[in-house]
Amino acid sequence: MKRRAGGQGIAGGSGGQAGYRLRKTALAKHRMRGMKQSVPKSVDEYISTQPEAVRPKLEQVRAAIRRAVPEALEGIGYRMPGYKLHGRPMLYFAGFKEHYSLFAASGTFFSALEDELKGYELRKGTIHFPLAKPVPVKLISRIAKLRAAGIGPAAKQPRMGRKKEARRKSEP
Repeated sequence: MKRRAGGQGIAGGSGGQAGYRLRKTALAKHRMRGMKQSVPKSVDEYISTQPEAVRPKLEQVRAAIRRAVPEALEGIGYRMPGYKLHGRPMLYFAGFKEHYSLFAASGTFFSALEDELKGYELRKGTIHFPLAKPVPVKLISRIAKLRAAGIGPAAKQPRMGRKKEARRKSEP
């Protein structure tokens, strides 16, 4: 193989921008192969497609959220089970290889539950629960109730831009 001045090969090597694009495309295709391509149509379908070891944990998470906030609407969002309250995202959950996660769409409750969340991996608005430990049903219920309380008052206030939109409709 011939070499250019910069040490990059001309043919078949890691030559410049084109080589970079080829590697990037190949990597993206490789990642896509492992991903599930279809979006589940229901929470039941999502849970049924999970590995056997994860299913009971997800069912417990689901039951805890439904008991804590029965008025929340259950559905699929971002390819995972989720709950909305007053039309606004409240909680999502998902199963993974070694853990399951609760995606709270907000990290505002973390400080209120600081002691109870010790020992769990926390990320921006997300809590990872290891599969090896029992499902912390009471903690998940408290998180759901705190998220619902945070959404309740905010949902009653008009969102920015709604007043202008209402004015435009009434103008001739």
